Amino acid sequence: MGGKPWLEKFRRDFKDKRVLILGLGLLGRGAADARFLAEIGAQVMVTDLKEKKALKPSLEELKGLPLRFVLGKHRKKDILNSDLILRNAAVPINSAWLNLARKNKVRIEMDGSLFAQYAPVKIIGITGTRGKSTTTTLIYQILKKARRSVWLAGNIRGRASLPLLEKINQDDWVVMELSSWQLQAFRQAEISPQVSLVTSIFEDHLNRYPSMKAYLADKKAIFQSQAKDDLLFLNKDSALVRSFAQEAKSQIYWFGKEDFPAGWQLKLKGGHNRLNAAGAIKLTQALGIKWPVIKKAVEAFSGLPHRLETAAEINGIQYVNDSTSTTPAAGIAALNSFRKPIVLIAGGNSKKLAMEGFAREIVRKAKQVVFLEGDETDNLLNLVRKLGGREKIKGRFKDLKKAVYQARRLADLGEVILLSPGCTSFGTFANEFDRGEKFKKTVKEMEKD
Repeated sequence: MGGKPWLEKFRRDFKDKRVLILGLGLLGRGAADARFLAEIGAQVMVTDLKEKKALKPSLEELKGLPLRFVLGKHRKKDILNSDLILRNAAVPINSAWLNLARKNKVRIEMDGSLFAQYAPVKIIGITGTRGKSTTTTLIYQILKKARRSVWLAGNIRGRASLPLLEKINQDDWVVMELSSWQLQAFRQAEISPQVSLVTSIFEDHLNRYPSMKAYLADKKAIFQSQAKDDLLFLNKDSALVRSFAQEAKSQIYWFGKEDFPAGWQLKLKGGHNRLNAAGAIKLTQALGIKWPVIKKAVEAFSGLPHRLETAAEINGIQYVNDSTSTTPAAGIAALNSFRKPIVLIAGGNSKKLAMEGFAREIVRKAKQVVFLEGDETDNLLNLVRKLGGREKIKGRFKDLKKAVYQARRLADLGEVILLSPGCTSFGTFANEFDRGEKFKKTVKEMEKD
């Protein structure tokens, strides 16, 4: 650990301190943070409302480490006995457990904001309702192609922030996807990335936010603590994103779908991805990356798993996994990404979002639709009926595998079977990635039929 004063400071600050990881999760970041904190000498306890069986993949990662676990519950005494609580994004900011910690002056952090407080790096932060992961990863790939010393972190699956303290060097770049939950912690710490980008804003997470205004307030933390010389890239195609400029103190750059360079080839489907790529191009160009380097990286980028990902083509039918479609806006974007006839697999659980636009697009664009069971499905299915799509509805299934096989019976040569639920996966699957993996597994089985 020698030679990195920020790491030494972190170790001094947290060695022998009682750190409570509130929510281990299944995406790999909680486990990586727990390992790092244990290895620097903190006394780490992990609590999670999930039972041991549900957390098995994360627990396997932590075997042999001096950690204590309390699973299936959180406990008052663990909150009160902590010097630091590292909060998982799944724990709401107004949770009774966090309120108890605040009342008793226990420090609460999240890994991204805690990293940013120690790391002597330049941070590029990306937020938005849709396009965060794609834009973040594309910016990272462009900077790598330009031979910049750059790291990927934030809300990217399996990319914990705190362990990077061991790897970074001074003045490296770190590209971070930042969810609204993570930005709550940035606001608390009164920090923003030096370079920020906002992709798009739609209604989202209204199952956890009291209003759209509250959701927007968290998104704005990405620029509210920026200095005058910092950079803010805003999507000019979105009225909501444009409105952010009124409150920003930093230097503003605009990008839109039409800014994607004519003649460049983009492997990613959909107009929304032209927007995401345009943002990445504009940002990296402003950082001094040469045009040919940007072009090469953009044209090589083939996208991320579970985002309009072609799982297979079988007997002339394309199977597309868009399981990270957890909002109606995402479902609409997916339906508009194909010119071929679409057999859609949609439905699931609710974020308390308006579904009428998605239902209207299903009626307009889908040849047929198969529904997955969930507490939003009744509403979506009834809206499709009401808007004239009764004849397009071809079943409702608790089992994803049965839904995919039904879609196969409906699809003809040259058509697309599209999993783009427009709803969350809560309860039925571990998360949207689990839903996508199960879809891909079923498709692989079909290849052998």
